[in-house]
Amino acid sequence: MSQSTMPIHTRAINFVSDVATGRHALSKLIPPALWLADAVLCGLIIWRIPYTEIDWVAYMEQVSQFVSGERDYTKMEGGTGPLVYPAAHLYIYTGLYHITDEGSNILLAQQLFAVLYMATLALVMLCYWKAKVPPYIFPLLILSKRLHSLFVLRCFNDCFAVFFFWLAIYFFQKRYWTFGSFAYTWGLGIKMSLLLVLPAVGVILFLGRGFNGSLRLAWLMAQVQFAIAIPFLAKNPWGYLGRAFELSRQFKFEWTVNWRMMGEEAFLSKSFSLVLLAFHFMVLVIFIVARWLQPANQPLHAMIPAFLRGRSPFTKQEELRISNSIDPQYVMTTILSANVIGLLFARSLHYQFYVYLAWATPYLLWRATRSPLVVFFLWFAQEWAWNVFPSTDSSSSTVVNVLLITVVLVYLGTNESATLRQPTKSTEAKNK
Repeated sequence: MSQSTMPIHTRAINFVSDVATGRHALSKLIPPALWLADAVLCGLIIWRIPYTEIDWVAYMEQVSQFVSGERDYTKMEGGTGPLVYPAAHLYIYTGLYHITDEGSNILLAQQLFAVLYMATLALVMLCYWKAKVPPYIFPLLILSKRLHSLFVLRCFNDCFAVFFFWLAIYFFQKRYWTFGSFAYTWGLGIKMSLLLVLPAVGVILFLGRGFNGSLRLAWLMAQVQFAIAIPFLAKNPWGYLGRAFELSRQFKFEWTVNWRMMGEEAFLSKSFSLVLLAFHFMVLVIFIVARWLQPANQPLHAMIPAFLRGRSPFTKQEELRISNSIDPQYVMTTILSANVIGLLFARSLHYQFYVYLAWATPYLLWRATRSPLVVFFLWFAQEWAWNVFPSTDSSSSTVVNVLLITVVLVYLGTNESATLRQPTKSTEAKNK
C-alpha cells in the first residue's frame, strides 16, 4: 500500500514513529526544542520555587578564608564542616564569591547555575546524538525534578564537576584526547567523585591514544593536579591531600540515599565497607577484561608481559587499527558504566550524587536493551526513589536495585566483538 492510500491515522503513527526514532528530517529538531523548553522551565523554577540553603554559605565561608590568605587546608572550615574538596573547587567558588558580592546575591548565583545547567544539558545532548541515541530518549534528559533542584535551588559543586565530566566525554568522542584529559582532571580537581571513572578513562586513553600516548596524558593529568594544589602543598602537603582526597571519611547514616535498608549498625561497620570495596574491584575487573578491552582483540593476560617491560603490547599499525574502533558509543558506554558501577558500590550516596547518574541511566539502559519499556520504567523508578526525602527502606532498595539492574543489563547487552576497521589518514592524523 502506498503512503498516499494509507489511512490518515496510519500515516500519522508512521510519521510520529519516524520522528521519534530518528528516521525523519525533523528528528534533529527534537534536542534543540527540548533544550529551549528546559531553559524556560529553569527560569520558572527560579522565579516560583524558593532557594534552599545547604552548602552555599559554607562554600563562601571557606572561600573567605582563602581570600584572606589562609593556605592550610586543615584550617579552612565552614558552617557545615571542614573544606574537603580539591583546589579547583576553591578556585571556582572564589570566582563566584567575587561575582555574587561575597556570596550574598543568591539570585545571581541561581541564574549562573541555570546557565551551567543549560551548558551541561547541551553537552549531554551532543554526546547522546554522537552516540546515535534515538530522539525518543531525549525527553528523559529534561524531566528530572531532583536534577533541576540540585543545580538551580542548591548550587552544589557537583554541578561543576559533572559539567567537566560530560565535557571530557564529548572531547573523547571527538578524539581530542588532550582536551578530554584536561577536562577530566579539572573535574577531578573539583570533586574526587570523578575518581570512579578513572579506570574507564585509563582504558579509553590506552586504546584510543596508544600505550606511550596514554602515559603522556596520564602525566599531564597528574601535573594539572599538582599545579592547582601548589599553594596548599607548600603550606601543608599532608593536610591538603588528607582533606581534598580523604578516602576514609565516615558518612552519616541520616543522609544516605542508598543503604538505608541495611540499618545504621551495618551501614557504619568496617566489614560492610570492605565488602563493597571488594565487589567494586571485582566488577571493575570483570568489565575491563570482558567488555572494555574488547577492541584490543587480545586478552589482558597477554598484554601484561609488555606492560612489565614498559612497552606497548601492540605494533604501531595495531594501535592505529584499535584506535579507529574507539567510537562515540564505546566512549559513552565505557565511562558511564564505570560511573554506575562506582555508584552501585559506593559506601554512601547523598542526593547531590544524582547529577552523575540522572543523565547516565537513559543511555545505558537504551544501549543495553533498545527497549523503550525497560528504559522508561527503570528511569521513572529511579527518579521516584531519588525524590523521596528523607530516604526510606523502600526508596533505598529501589536506588540500589535500579543501579544493579543497570550494571547487569549493560554487561549482558554489550557483549560484542569489536569491529576493527583499517585506520584512515584522518584518524591517524588526529591520533598524533
